[in-house]
Amino acid sequence: MSENKDDLKDLLEYYQSAFEREKEKNEQLAYRLSASQREVEDLTRKLDKIKGSIFWKLAKPARVVINYCIATKNRILCHGNPKGIAHKLLSKYREKKAIRIHGTGSFPSAAEREQEENTTFPKDVTFSILVPLYNTPERFLREMIESVIAQTYGKWELCLADGSDDAHEFVGRICHEYQQKDSRIKYQKLVKNEGISGNTNECYKMATGNYIALFDHDDLLHPCVLFAYMQAICEKNADYIYCDEATFKGNSINHMITMHFKPDYAPDNLLANNYICHFSVFSRELLESGELFRSQFDGSQDHDMILRLTAKAKHIVHIPRILYYWRSHKGSVASSIDAKTYAINAAKGAVADRLTRLGYKNFEIESTRAFATIFRIKYALSSHPLISIIIPNKDHMEDLSRCVDSIINLSTYDNYELIIVENNSETAEIRTYYEEISRHPRVQVVEYKGDFNYSKINNFGVQYAKGEYLLLLNNDTEVITPDWMEELLMYAMREDVGVVGAKLYYPDKTIQHAGIVIGLGAHRTAGHTHYRIPEANVGYMGRLCYAQDVTAVTGACMMVSKALYEELGGLDESFTVALNDVDFCLRVREKGFLNIFTPFAELYHYESKSRGSDKKDDKAVRYQKESDRFRAKWADVLAKGDPYYNPNFSLDHSDFTVNWKRPKQ
Repeated sequence: MSENKDDLKDLLEYYQSAFEREKEKNEQLAYRLSASQREVEDLTRKLDKIKGSIFWKLAKPARVVINYCIATKNRILCHGNPKGIAHKLLSKYREKKAIRIHGTGSFPSAAEREQEENTTFPKDVTFSILVPLYNTPERFLREMIESVIAQTYGKWELCLADGSDDAHEFVGRICHEYQQKDSRIKYQKLVKNEGISGNTNECYKMATGNYIALFDHDDLLHPCVLFAYMQAICEKNADYIYCDEATFKGNSINHMITMHFKPDYAPDNLLANNYICHFSVFSRELLESGELFRSQFDGSQDHDMILRLTAKAKHIVHIPRILYYWRSHKGSVASSIDAKTYAINAAKGAVADRLTRLGYKNFEIESTRAFATIFRIKYALSSHPLISIIIPNKDHMEDLSRCVDSIINLSTYDNYELIIVENNSETAEIRTYYEEISRHPRVQVVEYKGDFNYSKINNFGVQYAKGEYLLLLNNDTEVITPDWMEELLMYAMREDVGVVGAKLYYPDKTIQHAGIVIGLGAHRTAGHTHYRIPEANVGYMGRLCYAQDVTAVTGACMMVSKALYEELGGLDESFTVALNDVDFCLRVREKGFLNIFTPFAELYHYESKSRGSDKKDDKAVRYQKESDRFRAKWADVLAKGDPYYNPNFSLDHSDFTVNWKRPKQ
């Protein structure tokens, strides 16, 4: 009885002390907030005064030059050290070599053209290519039309709706010229310009094909794009198809600015970023009960349409070839989103509409530092479940205490428990620390007896978990973002999501983990993307700036529902150290769930400090055996490639380095 009283007294003292500390913190923060607000108001007044002065206006040319120099410096710093800069230059060199095989060098020879033109398909498909015209420059217009006429698959119709003004009457004259030569070309002069959405809808009224294709009036098609899409329709029953694309400038598609090699269909990527963009082709049946373009989303009408149609499509197929060439010129979105600033709000509206239709409420959509139309989406938590954080540990008191302190002191989510799984520690200091930390009401220490086996240790720890969600966490991590648990939980709570992973950094703020690609690396098992890239870098096509679907995430920080974890039998204990997390994620995907990486839950990871490197002595032998086992178990999956990567990327590099040899189609 007296022991219970002593325990209650200790607990009361602990909470009283914690309350006093938090009260003092709140008072200090309130004072600092008030002082900061006064300082902001003062600085705003001074800034307005400066910007209104004649000297500020006269100094504009100098500011432009200085800002350019600063931007150039920042681009260099994004690559870290001289080694990183050298690697980037080498990557650019390889990219230039790759351009040769993705531009006109990829066009069919006379023999290839004849073969494709004479191919007989088992399905009868006519593509209706919709092109809204508005004051289109003559050269752009002719090149666009001729890229359609040059298609190796001949069953198409080109539907042109012209909203050009009287000063551009030549647009209609040129269209009539081509129409007289080719009956597959349809043209209509509109009474008035209805905008992008309205003009495209007028194109649709002319269409008679069973597949609809969306094409911009100043861009170009690869000669084989319709043939490749026809193959996808016949072989994979595709009802929505898209391909990789390139942005070019000047008079030739070989003058490429960027090559965009896309992942296969990834719904979370698409919500955050219209990565599909061009060249969208879809079955007319998907539109039977819906609209094509909606005028309220002009500027981002394609994003809205893609979100709606991919949600209905049953067989979305991505062709991993550059088959669309997006012209960059003054006034085009390819040149700068600033050319159409209304597109930003339209894109947010399109994403909000889709989220609302999915049943989400009270979400937030924010532009990211990568690009104005690449978004961070914050979902409201529908409940406040208990999270059980499982941390295996052997000795390393300093690492563990840093990890635990960062969780307790920084985390804004307050419904969690810490389960530290002790495994064969030898030092007296860690035993002392266990006794101390066990006094905390959120912490318990359990002991696993046996040789080190990461999978067994975590599975053992889960037996003590009371939480609805599990968070597997390495002892050599440290929390950076206070709302890290909320960021993970907002995805883990979704019915379609299995596992969620965080963004992890080395102490020098270079990236250790930003999602895992299977087949990547020397062992061709799995590897981390953007590995060792500096934190300031936005990643390939902004991928380090938005939550996205991935094949796997690291077990160093991985959230999953306890029910799903137990249904799958936990981590596979035959993978004692390596690849157990990837194996688990693949089993989750087999169940039909998505795995998500979010860059907004950030931690430091002092990788492998507890157990050392896998590249030396008997550990290298063990890693090789586990790699062999992994490749054998997942041979079929590895052979297909990672759906969220692209066969045009090298598997020897983690930074989306482009192959300069043409991949097998």
